[in-house]
Amino acid sequence: MNAESFYPLLLKGSKVTIDSRKIENNDIFFAFSGENFNAATLAEEAINQGALAVIVEQKEFENTERNIFYVPSTLDFLQQLATFHREKLNIPIIALTGSNGKTTTKEIIHAVLSEKYKVQYTFGNLNNHIGVPLTLLSIKPEHEIAVVEMGANHQKEIEMLCKIAKPNIGYITNFGKAHLEGFGGFEGVIKGKSELYDYLMGNSQTILVNENDPIQLEKTVDYSNKITFGKETSDYSFEEFSDNNFVGLVHDGEIAQSKLTGNYNFTNLCAAASLGFHFGLNFNEIKKAISNYTPTNMRSQILEKNGKTFVLDTYNANPSSMTESLKNFSKFEGSKTIIIGDMLELGDESENEHHNILQLANSLNFDEIITVGKFFKAVNSESASFASSSELADYLKEKKIDSKNVLLKASRGIALEKVLDFIS
Repeated sequence: MNAESFYPLLLKGSKVTIDSRKIENNDIFFAFSGENFNAATLAEEAINQGALAVIVEQKEFENTERNIFYVPSTLDFLQQLATFHREKLNIPIIALTGSNGKTTTKEIIHAVLSEKYKVQYTFGNLNNHIGVPLTLLSIKPEHEIAVVEMGANHQKEIEMLCKIAKPNIGYITNFGKAHLEGFGGFEGVIKGKSELYDYLMGNSQTILVNENDPIQLEKTVDYSNKITFGKETSDYSFEEFSDNNFVGLVHDGEIAQSKLTGNYNFTNLCAAASLGFHFGLNFNEIKKAISNYTPTNMRSQILEKNGKTFVLDTYNANPSSMTESLKNFSKFEGSKTIIIGDMLELGDESENEHHNILQLANSLNFDEIITVGKFFKAVNSESASFASSSELADYLKEKKIDSKNVLLKASRGIALEKVLDFIS
């Protein structure tokens, strides 16, 4: 079994899935096995549920008469099939990576380009060695553009994802202090994320560049095939606009107001608008998309509840994004409480980075500071500190937060959003 011989069956399928619980009629099921579970044992059941085909990596479960096929590695075959499919596609594929803002930028780009095109894009946070192939395999004949998010916490991962997705356009949102443990420090982050540039330059493809970012400028200075924004001399120029804690952009005197908070999202809006212009949209179409986009994914999400304004940003956190969130929140009018949780995957830098964030928080004169997680607890001796979100939830059942504005910011592993229901 190889990708070419299986491809006609792929084209007949509805979708590719790795979750046996979500198999629907005509799906293709890749039986990934974990340490404690052999998914190949579900192959016959998947066919009975209506699956068109099943891929297993245990020879004894193969049954070609029922479209159950053996391959040495389900992961390798998934990636090979995705690459084969991508090579058949004659549409632009936009790749996104970066330390902060990848998913929000992807969502806004999708919203903007969807004003004119049928766009497929990474669903949720499926941005790794499994998620990228699944995204590619979800691209159907009717799609005209695809936006593929690429995540990484080690070097060589972006390089590998580029070989699978073969992007035509790429954008690195920024270089920040994220996954320092895996990348081996900040310089490692720059090197790892720049693997996207290496691929694009090596294949004469297009790079989207924020010319206000010195690292992006330096990395692309001698490369001509690029789309630029950020300066008056760039291909596209925008001014920042903010109103009632929400950020927007101005182009030729026209305002596009978003439902996102934080001036760090201004750059994300600029990237999406620049790609909109590049693909032939006018500003009215771009403005409509930006105005209508509503964040619902716990990223820079503003909620009104019990007379309070909540900023829910609990999907990810690192020193760079935490710094920007705190600075932005400090500008909110009225009393302010911050609930900040641990930033994970920082390795040897963890204690120092958590200490720095706590110092910054204290300097911004918030009315109340609450921390959650073992790393913050180790450095926090001045304000309320809890080992876990569940411990904080128990505290909040008895303790009312009086502030008008409340920020919740933490890494995904802290699950800080769970305390939202206990804040009154």
